[in-house]
Amino acid sequence: MKKVEPMTLFGYNKLQAEVKDLKTVKRPAVVKAIEEALEHGDLKENSEYHAAKEQQKLIDNRLAELADMIGNVQIVDPSELEHARVSFGSTVVLCDLDTDEELTYVIVGGSESNPDIGLISFSSPLAKQLLGREEGDDFKCKLPNGEKSYEILEVKYQEIVFECN
Repeated sequence: MKKVEPMTLFGYNKLQAEVKDLKTVKRPAVVKAIEEALEHGDLKENSEYHAAKEQQKLIDNRLAELADMIGNVQIVDPSELEHARVSFGSTVVLCDLDTDEELTYVIVGGSESNPDIGLISFSSPLAKQLLGREEGDDFKCKLPNGEKSYEILEVKYQEIVFECN
C-alpha cells in the first residue's frame, strides 16, 4: 500500500518545475558533455567522461526520487480548510516565551518543508504539537534541542507566494 503524502499546490508545482529543469536543461547538457568526452578517446583515463557519467547518474536518481514523490502526492488546498485552529496549510505566528522572539511557520507536506524559510512538515515535532491549537494557546513543546514554551499569537491561512530553492 502506497503512503499518500499531503502537499500544497505550491509544493507540487515546485517539484514539477524541478523535473522539467532536470529533463529539459540539466540532463541534455550532461548527455552532450558525455558525447564530447567520448570524442577524446581512452575512457579509462578520461576524467571528463567519468564526471559526466556520475552527474548523469545523480540526475537520473533525482528524477526517480521525484517521480516517486509525485506519485504519492495528494494535493490539499489549504484555502478550503478551517484555520480557526492550526491545520495543514495554516500560517502560525508564535512567541517564544523564553526569548520573546516572534516566529512564523507554515504547516506543509514533508517533502516541501524548509524550516530555514518557515515551512515546517506537518509531521515535525513542533507541527505535531501545534495541530488543533488556536490563537492564545500557551504550550510546552519537546523539540530535538530541548523543551520550549510558546504562545500562539495568530493562526491564519496565507497563500505561499515566495520562491524558495
